[in-house]
Amino acid sequence: MFMTSYKTCIIVLTDVNTKVGLFYVNSSLFQVGIFRFRMTSYFVHFLFLWSLSVMGSAEPAGCKIRITDRGLDMLKYETQKFVEEELSNISMPEMKGEEGRFQYTITDVKITELNLTHADLRFIPDVGLLFDVQNSSISLTFNRRILYWFFYDTGNINASAEGVNINTALNLIRDEEGRLKINNITCDAKISKMSAKFSGTLGRVYGFLARFLTTGMRFLLNQKICPALDHAALVLVNSLLETIPVRTEVDQFIGIDYSLISDPVVTSRSLDMHFRGMFFDLSHQNISLVNYAVEPVIKEYDRMVYLALSEFFFDSGLFSYYTAGVFQMHIVNEKMPKDLEMLLRTTYFGFIMMLNPALVDAPLSLQLAVNSPPKTSIKTSGATVVMTAIVNVMVLPPGQPPVQLSSMTMETKFNAKVSMRGKRLSVHADLRRFKIFSNQSALESLAGFIVIGANLHFSKGLREMVVGSSEMEQQTANSTATTSTA
Repeated sequence: MFMTSYKTCIIVLTDVNTKVGLFYVNSSLFQVGIFRFRMTSYFVHFLFLWSLSVMGSAEPAGCKIRITDRGLDMLKYETQKFVEEELSNISMPEMKGEEGRFQYTITDVKITELNLTHADLRFIPDVGLLFDVQNSSISLTFNRRILYWFFYDTGNINASAEGVNINTALNLIRDEEGRLKINNITCDAKISKMSAKFSGTLGRVYGFLARFLTTGMRFLLNQKICPALDHAALVLVNSLLETIPVRTEVDQFIGIDYSLISDPVVTSRSLDMHFRGMFFDLSHQNISLVNYAVEPVIKEYDRMVYLALSEFFFDSGLFSYYTAGVFQMHIVNEKMPKDLEMLLRTTYFGFIMMLNPALVDAPLSLQLAVNSPPKTSIKTSGATVVMTAIVNVMVLPPGQPPVQLSSMTMETKFNAKVSMRGKRLSVHADLRRFKIFSNQSALESLAGFIVIGANLHFSKGLREMVVGSSEMEQQTANSTATTSTA
């Protein structure tokens, strides 16, 4: 028999000899109390691990993002530009040697141009991304110093590498804090041929050295490409990803947790990321809403990116604002519109006269407080928000305690429209209907998720973001050092 609850898990096991083992598992502390146990250890260990995996994998995503192969078309350009910039910074060692009567020294090797014309970026199912470069070229320059018998010559050499093929696979995972991370990189780089053209007084005489020098240069360049890309991915890009917060403030009342709850799901057509998508009250961050909503499902591939939000995403936000005490309103004195004050005085005039005629000119107040967390409902016909509130009408005699004129329950239902405006997710709510009822009131007569598709454009290149991230980290380090010194 297997019984579970959100916070705890109780397992009752009975063997063939009716010897009972009872376990109590606390999911937050992962502690086991054995009340009575006479079972084989391997069987119990298996069920114990299985029960923890059930609890760990039970959390559905509140938010999903899909990047399609159309989105990769745009990302390919940024990736290609980033790779070109990183390869341009490759540093080559000084080369010295002898060939017959020639003694040579090669210095100041610089990559002047990369022509990655045949580059492709695509998904690798169950792995991540593949950046593939085929039949491209690299142009280089380097200086020579050559001694031949008693002749000494210096000059510049222009070289070009043809048939450049680079195959780089990135494995994407979720790190311990819920961020996207490049776990490892596999790289294979090959240069088919390399040629060099000498300049200077004895340029034609040294032509026969070109094959010898370019063979060594091609070997060294082959050895430098993959380490440069490894550093770019595992150090620079991962450093940028580490600066992305997974819990952040939305305003002075609530924050949001958008950490990944699992590794990305990669197919031949898309990359799906599953986020927690949960808001929380900043003053009570340990109080959260349990996610019982339907998990979002994205079926489309036509646009570059899709954002899917479950009912839990919106409910957790409303719940957090509710626990933060935002859904309360006290309208009194200058805050009360004149037409509302006139309506209240006209409605309650007779009641006030029966209660105490001296209170006719006393100020009135309207207190509204939501008495339970609002609830979102998403169906194919649209999204709605249901909210229940208590409305109290009070008269405020000067120097005396307030006198309650009426207490009413108000049930409201809003139509909600969700859209993306730039970088902001916008929700527009229209009041669909409301009902007010009270036994004492004088006014008594009065689909489970959303999917948003969009196309993208870059406002900054990947290299700019990496450099900006590094500068920000350096400024933070300098600030910290200055503070600690002071």
